[in-house]
Order: sequence, then C-alpha cells, then structure tokens
Amino acid sequence: MERSSFASASSGELAAAAVSGLGRPVKVIPLRHPLDAAARGPASSSSSARSLLSAAMERARGMGPWEWAEAALPCLAWMRSYRWKEDLQADLAAGITVGVMLVPQAMSYAKLAGLHPIYGLYTGFVPLIVYALFGSSRQLAVGPVALVSLLVSNVLGGIVNSSSELYTELAILLAFMVGILECLMGLLRLGWLIRFISHSVISGFTTASAIVIGLSQIKYFLGYSVTRSSKIIPLIESIIAGIDQFSWPPFLMGSVFLAILLIMKKLGKTNKKLRFLRASGPLTAVVLGTLFVKVFRPPSISVVGEIPQGLPKFSIPQGFEHLTSLMPTAVLITGVAILESVGIAKALAAKNGYELDSNKELFGLGIANICGSFFSSYPATGSFSRSAVNHESGARTGLSGIIMGIIICGALLFMTPLFTDIPQCALAAIVISAVTGLVDYDEAMFLWGIDKKDFFLWAMTFITTLIFGIEIGVLVGVGFSLAFVIHESANPHIAVLGRLPGTTVYRNTLQYPEAYTYNGIVVVRIDSPIYFANISYIKDRLREYELKLPVSNRGPDVGRVYFVILEMSPVTYIDSSAVQALKDLNQEYKARDIQIAIANPNRQVHLLLSTAGIIDMIGAGWCFVRVHDAVQVCLQHVQSSSSNSIKLSPQASGNSTDSPKAQQRHGFLKNLWRAQDGNGSAGDETQSLLRQNLV
Repeated sequence: MERSSFASASSGELAAAAVSGLGRPVKVIPLRHPLDAAARGPASSSSSARSLLSAAMERARGMGPWEWAEAALPCLAWMRSYRWKEDLQADLAAGITVGVMLVPQAMSYAKLAGLHPIYGLYTGFVPLIVYALFGSSRQLAVGPVALVSLLVSNVLGGIVNSSSELYTELAILLAFMVGILECLMGLLRLGWLIRFISHSVISGFTTASAIVIGLSQIKYFLGYSVTRSSKIIPLIESIIAGIDQFSWPPFLMGSVFLAILLIMKKLGKTNKKLRFLRASGPLTAVVLGTLFVKVFRPPSISVVGEIPQGLPKFSIPQGFEHLTSLMPTAVLITGVAILESVGIAKALAAKNGYELDSNKELFGLGIANICGSFFSSYPATGSFSRSAVNHESGARTGLSGIIMGIIICGALLFMTPLFTDIPQCALAAIVISAVTGLVDYDEAMFLWGIDKKDFFLWAMTFITTLIFGIEIGVLVGVGFSLAFVIHESANPHIAVLGRLPGTTVYRNTLQYPEAYTYNGIVVVRIDSPIYFANISYIKDRLREYELKLPVSNRGPDVGRVYFVILEMSPVTYIDSSAVQALKDLNQEYKARDIQIAIANPNRQVHLLLSTAGIIDMIGAGWCFVRVHDAVQVCLQHVQSSSSNSIKLSPQASGNSTDSPKAQQRHGFLKNLWRAQDGNGSAGDETQSLLRQNLV
C-alpha cells in the first residue's frame, strides 16, 4: 500500500475495483493525499501554505512608491483620478448641502453632550478635514453624532459638574483616547472583533438610546430643568416632578419646529425633487427661531447666548489623571464608531463602486480624533444621516468633506455673532428629529416573525439600556450575543444524510424525507469546525444515531449500525482535542464492531488527520472523495455479508447457543474483517479496491 503507487494516478480518473463475492463492481474516485497534491501543483499549494506574515511581507515588497503614498494618505487615490469637470460640481453641491446641515446639528449635539455649542463646531471642523485626507471612504460625513454625545454626557456627568472647566477638558481627552484606540485597532487589524456583536444588539441599543436622547432634550420644550441621566426611570420621575413649572411658549415653539423638521425630512426622503428639504431642515428651524426671538424677544424662551468667534487654538489635552475612569467609555465609543462609521462607509463604498478596507478606515477615524483633540473637539465619528445626505447629493470624493470643513470654518470666523439668539428649543428639536431615525421598531417586528432568538437579544438590550443605562445595556447585549455564538459553536448542526432518488447526491433527511437511507449505514454531516468545545456534543449525537437507528428504507435488515460515514466537507478545522476524541471514538467503535468512513475532508483537515495517525487507525481505504463512494463500498459489505449470514442457523452451526440475530451479526463481521485482512479471494479483491483508494 505505497503512496507512490497512488500518486501516479490522475486526479480525474476513477479507480475501479471488481469485488467478486461482494457484488457488482464499485467505482471509487481516489482521495489524493495533501502531500501528493503538493508534489503535483507546487505553485498553488505553496501559496496556500505560506504564513500570513510572509505573504504580507511579499505584498509590501511588491509595492511601489505611489502605493506606499496611497497607503499613508488614502486621499491620493481619488486625487490622482479626479475629474474636475464632472466631479467638482457634484462635490461642491454635496459639501455645501451637508455643511449647511452640520452647523446647527453640531451645536445641538454639543448641547446634548453637556458642552458649550462652540465645541460642536470645533468637532465638525478639524476632524472632518483630517478624515477627508486620511479616511478611505469618499462619502462618509464625520463629526459630532447624537449617540456619542449621549455617551460623553453620561460618563462625564458622573465625574464632574458640566459647568466646570474640567468637564470640557475631559471631553477633549476622551477624543484623544478614542483616537488612540481606533488607530491601534486599525494598525493591529482588530476590526473583526466587533463582528461578534449581532445586528439585533445594535438595533436594540440604538433604539433605547434614541428614546433616552429624546427625553433628555424635552427639558427645552417644557421650560424647566430635568435630571441628567441615561436611565429612563430617573428621567421620567424628574419630568413628572417638575410639571408644575411647565411653560407653554417653549413647548409650542419647539413643537412647531419639530413638526417642520419631520415634514421636511419626510418630503426629502420620499420625493427626489425635494431632496434638498431634508438637508435644509435644521437650518430652517434655526433661522426661523432666531428671527422670532430677535423680533418678539419672548422672555420665557431660552437662547444659546454668546459664542466665541474665531478658529480653535492648538492645545494639549488635559486631565490625564482621569484616564482610568474614562477608559470604559473610550472603548464603548470606539465600538460605536466601528459599528456606525465602518458599517456606513462599507455600504456607501459598495454603492459607489470602490473597495474599502475597514482597518484603514479605523486608522483614518483615529487620526481624525487625535488631531481634533489638539483643537478642542470631543469624539467624532461617522454620521448616518449626514452621510446619507452626502451620498444622495452626489458626493464623488473626499473633497466634499473638505468643503464641509470650510463652511464650518467660515461659520466660526464670521457667523458666530448671529448664533447668539438661537432658541434652545430649536436645537432640541433638531436633535429629536435626528434620533427619530434611530428608533427601529420595524426591526423588532421583523425579528419576531423571523427569529425569536434574535428578537430576545433585541428586547434584552433595549430593556436593559432603558432601565439600567447605556453601559449595562451594552454589556448585557454583548454578553448574550457572545453566549449565543458560543452556544451555536458548541452545539453545531449535525444532519443524517440520505440519497436523493435518481441521483448520487446526499442531503439532510429532515429536509428531504424521500431520500434513501440504508440499513446498517449512517451518513452524518457535521456542519462546523470540530474543536474542544463541541467534540463532546458531536460524540453524543453519534452515539444517539447508533442507539436510535434512523428509519431506513433500503438494503437488508441487519439490526444495527455497522458503518458510520462522516461527511466532512463543511468541517474547516480540527484541533488537537478533537483529534484525540476521534481516536477514542474509533477505539469505541472498533470495540462494538463499527467501522468509521470519512468522506471529502478539505486539505487542511485531511493533512491533520494523516499527521495525527487517524487515517492509519481508521484505515486508508475508508477515506473517500464522495459520500456516494463510501456508501457503495459499505453497502457491498452489508449486502454480501448479510446474505451469507442469513444461511447460518442454529442447526448449521452445530452446538452454537447464539441467537439467529447474533449469528447474523457474527457472520457479517467475519466477512467484513476477512475482506479487510485479505483472507480469501473476496478479501484479496476488496484490498484491490481499497489499495487504489489510498490517502
């Protein structure tokens, strides 16, 4: 049984063996050993065997000066191919549209974060321009967003009073920390970690956060102060407790502005010709509110007040002694940035026909936040609403982001005196209008109808975020999400396969009840990698199939299972614990006179099984390319040995006291092991079959 004799066979030819005494000839496609495949195709196999590090080094060596420059400054990719006639007009229109939208939104989100409105404008200035240079997305609109503003307010409110200077310093320090984390995750290519958080958790979290944000802004409608909290119960209690201080003028004004914003937003979404209304809604509310205050001077309407004029000055972030207490929030904001920004950026890249590297995107966001922290900005990330408007307005490149930054620069230099009389309720209406899009009850209804497990994740995250706050809500949601991932991994789907009538295709018998199964043979497909966490479950299920025989409809009744065929094409990986468990399982099966057969393992799994000695333990002849080949070989043994053993009876076996069933089993096993050991003519020809099916 030399491997060299097998290696000489062509991969496309059939190894045919006539098993006289076991029935008709069975044609078996030879399963090539991975090392033999390597000898035949050195170029392809060597590339697959290379380590990731060596592949990365080779890729780096092949990069020219321009590729290195583009890796450092992704903006060079669109600058090199910029079409001035076609792209400039579109980028100008998009940049001006979103810039006009950003000015009032930035001030609103700064108020939500507990900061002076000027810091919202700072956050929409430097990070936006830096991201346009270092970010890989050409349509993503970076700046202050509602969710991050709420997180900043929530954590800093528990450390220091929002009116103190330290509060502002810590918000700026938070931007620096978030930038460092994003850069590290981008450089270390750790963006994949966020994939373990399911969409259900994200949807439940953002829906609850939107409700909390809306309630936190309602104080500007009611005309009295409300407790600053990220929990819904203290907010509602505070609102009810101060109801006697309710004031009609700000409530009416805020309600009118909110209605105007929602109507303009709806018209802009549903009618392409009125798309400009969606972006101009915030500016409209600010202009109308400012004009009303300047004309009528209502004493019960609170206004923004004086806003410093001029660009932010360079300064080093302060307050590093609070680094430890800020770290959990920095990690959380980084996670939100990955979920929001990278998700939006990838979707926009797909729509606009270019590729986006999520790790480069993280690095670009990190650089934007680090640079912003030196110019008095708090954490910035990609905005869903502004990015959507930017895309719909026809933005082609990052130049639209630079134009947005120029508009914010102009507002800081020349327009801040005009912002003094902006009503607080107008800014609150802008925030509430923006977060209505985050309330995702439709997703909850969809999950209820599709997958109750995902709905449970959504509901748990939503309820815990509302009641216990943002941090607890995220931890609970991520915890349950990981628990479900671990449970699914430790309890993989395992299917009993049957042959579809008229084909050589084997499929799940639960999905295809008409599929043929054979007495004495169980075909099992394991739909996952096999490793230490799930091998115990897999062994239990295999024992269950052995004890509880599947209802079979083909072949002679042999009363028990003699062959277990493992269809291993879905198995992408096997670890050392699984290897040892498979050895133990093979020993147990041998003790109970059961033969394992393996069908269609991939190259990595096949090589590992060979190296670990499992192929030799099972028998090289019991490894097949197709399930059908394995079934046919096993069926030949079952049919022949069963027919021979049926001839045995108590009278024919002399003084034997065994039952007919036991004699049938002994006869079957005798013929099977004789075939494997090469005793007799039938065994010699069976060896001829198995010898051509070497690994």
